[in-house]
Amino acid sequence: MVGAPLTEDTRIAGVAFTGSTPTAQRITRTLAKRDADPVPVIAETGGQNAMLVDSTALPEQVVRDVLRSAFASAGQRCSALRVLYIQEDIADRVIGLIKGAMAELSVGRPERLSTDVGPVIDQTAKDKLLAHIEQMKRSGKLVTQVPLSADCEKGTFVPPTAFEIRGIDQLNEEHFGPILHIVRYRADALDKVIDDINQTGFGLTMGVHSRNETTCAHIEHRARVGNCYVNRDQVGAVVGVQPFGGRGLSGTGPKAGGPHYLYRFTQASVNVQ
Repeated sequence: MVGAPLTEDTRIAGVAFTGSTPTAQRITRTLAKRDADPVPVIAETGGQNAMLVDSTALPEQVVRDVLRSAFASAGQRCSALRVLYIQEDIADRVIGLIKGAMAELSVGRPERLSTDVGPVIDQTAKDKLLAHIEQMKRSGKLVTQVPLSADCEKGTFVPPTAFEIRGIDQLNEEHFGPILHIVRYRADALDKVIDDINQTGFGLTMGVHSRNETTCAHIEHRARVGNCYVNRDQVGAVVGVQPFGGRGLSGTGPKAGGPHYLYRFTQASVNVQ
C-alpha cells in the first residue's frame, strides 16, 4: 500500500481522491497530523444513492432507467442506484416489470457484446456482496435473482439481485455491486422518505421519476445531494455538461467538470510585511 506513505510525506501539496468514505477520512486524518501547512483535499466518495418514483411516472421508462442505474458496470459506479423508492399505488406493477426485465439480463464475460453485467472488481468485493445477499435473504424479501451460467463459474461474478426492504435505515453502508433494494412508500410520506435519505449522511446522487413538475422541484429542493437526475438514469454524467460531485459523506466538493473545480487546487497566500 502506497497511500499512507504518500500522504504522510510533507512534499505532497494536495490530494485528489476517488474511493470509499472511510479511506477519504483516513487520508484527511493523516494530512492533519503532518508537520506542514494545510493542503487542498478533494474527495469524491460513495453514496447510498436513491431513486424516487411516484404514481405519475411512466413505468416502462422507470424500469429502463432502474436497470441501467443499478446494474450497468455490475453496479460498480459511485452514482449507481442502491435504494429504489416506489409509491405503493404503482409498486406491484413496477416491481413486476423490474423482475421481468432482470430475467433478460445476460451475466458473463465483459468482452462479449451480448453481456449486460460483468464481474465485480475482485474476490474480496465478491465475498462481501455475497455475504450481504445472504443477510438480506434473512432480513428482507427477495424479489428476484438472475441465475449465473456456467461461464460464470470462474471469476468474480455476483448475480444481479433485488430485495424489498422496509427502509434505507436497514443499510448501514454502501454495497458496491449489482444489488438493488426496493422500498414502497405512501404518497403522504414523501417528505419522511426524503428526510430518511438525508439522515444517512451521504449525498452523491438521486433519481426522480415523476411527470409532476411541482413534485420534482420539491424533491430537488429538499434532498441534500450533489446531483439530482429527473426522468432519466442516474449514471454517466458528462463532464463539462453535467458537473459531478457529492456532499456530506459523499465528497468535499466542488464538482468535477464544473467551473470552480480548478480553483479548489489553489490556496490563498498572504505575505505579512
